Amino acid sequence: MNIHEHQAKQILKKYGAAVPEGIFAFTVEDLIEKAKTLKTEKFILKAQIHAGGRGKAGGVKILNTIEELGTAAKELLGKILVTHQTGPEGRKVKRLYVEESSNIDKEFYLSCLVDRVSSKIAFISSDQGGIDIEEVANKTPEKIITTKVDISDEISDENCEKIIEVFSLSNNTKKQALSLIKSIFKMFIATDANMVEINPLILNKEKKIICLDAKINFDDNALFKHPDIIELRDLNEEDPIEIEASKHDLAYIKLDGSIGCMVNGAGLAMATMDIIKLYGKEPANFLDVGGGASKEKVSAALKIILSDKNVKGILINIFGGIMRCDVLAQGVVDAAKEININVPLVVRLAGTKFKEGKEILDNSGLKLISAENLDDAAKKIVEAIK
Repeated sequence: MNIHEHQAKQILKKYGAAVPEGIFAFTVEDLIEKAKTLKTEKFILKAQIHAGGRGKAGGVKILNTIEELGTAAKELLGKILVTHQTGPEGRKVKRLYVEESSNIDKEFYLSCLVDRVSSKIAFISSDQGGIDIEEVANKTPEKIITTKVDISDEISDENCEKIIEVFSLSNNTKKQALSLIKSIFKMFIATDANMVEINPLILNKEKKIICLDAKINFDDNALFKHPDIIELRDLNEEDPIEIEASKHDLAYIKLDGSIGCMVNGAGLAMATMDIIKLYGKEPANFLDVGGGASKEKVSAALKIILSDKNVKGILINIFGGIMRCDVLAQGVVDAAKEININVPLVVRLAGTKFKEGKEILDNSGLKLISAENLDDAAKKIVEAIK
């Protein structure tokens, strides 16, 4: 689950990190009234959307007076921002954030995330902040330091030193940076975060370390422990189909292709998507119905796939273990009775109750194409949509 910048900064502040003073609002009038309380030479106006690249898209403005702030806020609120992360459709700005300006001396990059390969937390730090870290990685990879830390209640001073070494700070500012790393680590563990990114992290001319921008992502599977974080969720920033999928506990991610996929198990879903690409087409989604899905859940999954207008065909690939093939088949039949399936449907079943599932589908009267294995299924769905 992603949250907005102003929310991320409040969480960081709660755990001891220094952030600029700021306010957010949903209307221009409210924004102006709140902005009058800020003690600043300039106002930094920021569009609040769940995407990076806002500055290049005109979503960040530096303003000299409260009058300029009002004019810029009216132009920005309700605007569609298109960045490299939003896609061509862009995102509508529905809330604004204003913060005090900072006199920047140096800019750094700092992030931490769960490294699933090593089962550790990886801190990434660089003295090249404020620009795309991918560009730094390509051109000057030696300027990026990765420090992997064991998951525990506290981070050691030794690891903190490694993380900030690349910043080359003086003794006074070094103490601030060490304190910041400990604050971020504590927050990361306590909130079950997946990722924290601060870009840029700055040293201002007053020699203070400040988080000038912040992004935080949380583990969806741990949200039940954090009702306060759930309240920060902004459904306006999420795909409506993905929201509907979450109501049925379906792992669904919309993609740009034309072949809808319904699979049980994340590994099998990835393999299914790969083989579709191998035969020259693109998957329209990632969808894992899980190991013990009910027929109601399967029916909901099929409806969600068909709600995507880009879907020209559907590939159902089920390997029955905990998930029984007859339950899957009945879910498909039930969904077909409620909605009109007017695209080719290829089904590959194997495993538990395979024969019973195939019999249900064969006797359903549905126009579907049966496949012997995954390779056969991919060939048939690609051929069917041509």
